[in-house]
Amino acid sequence: MDWFPHLSPDGSLASYVRFPAGTQGHPADLPVDVVLVATDDWATPLQTWPVSGGQGTLNVNSWSLASDRFACVAYPGREQPAAEPEARRHPGH
Repeated sequence: MDWFPHLSPDGSLASYVRFPAGTQGHPADLPVDVVLVATDDWATPLQTWPVSGGQGTLNVNSWSLASDRFACVAYPGREQPAAEPEARRHPGH
């Protein structure tokens, strides 16, 4: 199951959370992918970032006004140390 996409301000890109196959709803604490696609080719991801997350990873549209980066939240499981936050940037923009 994929979570609804968030469009960049210029409409050229979208980001969304891809849940593991068979996931019901949008639970937390799962290995998920944050996916970046061009809106003219949704079938071919430009980039994916595996994160520990799920519910809360990409709840709101968090694109920069320049459409060159977006923010998302990864949260570690109980056994994993917290990672430093980082902005996701597509190298082509």
